[in-house]
Amino acid sequence: MTDDGYAGDVTPKKAWEMLAKEADAVLIDVRTNAEWGFVGIPDLSELGKELVRVPWKQFPTMELNNDFAGQVTENGVERSSPLLFLCRSGQRSQSAAIAMTAAGYGPCYNVSDGFEGPPDAERHRGTVAGWKFDDLPWRQG
Repeated sequence: MTDDGYAGDVTPKKAWEMLAKEADAVLIDVRTNAEWGFVGIPDLSELGKELVRVPWKQFPTMELNNDFAGQVTENGVERSSPLLFLCRSGQRSQSAAIAMTAAGYGPCYNVSDGFEGPPDAERHRGTVAGWKFDDLPWRQG
């Protein structure tokens, strides 16, 4: 457990392993509709699982989604399931993991480096780390 109270950070590859091994583990993508549509989403079909998509912040204002926990629950997520939160780079998903742990869910994990990872020297994402960089299954949203 981290100082912030959530279960900790896991790499995208470790997240994939957890999803494969733990039947009740759930991947929750907290990015926006625009990101899902234009950048892509993790494809969990090989594992027989569905990605849960609930935005942590609302596009275009990027205001906090005050009904985040309720929307996660509406997607059939059990409070006691291992929850893995994913965003673009691991920042919003960390906030979601902390908040959902405080709300009594979890264990909650942050997928470090997110879907696209940090920017490289030319400020491009997807070339240094992240779900796509690790060549994990994904598709256009």
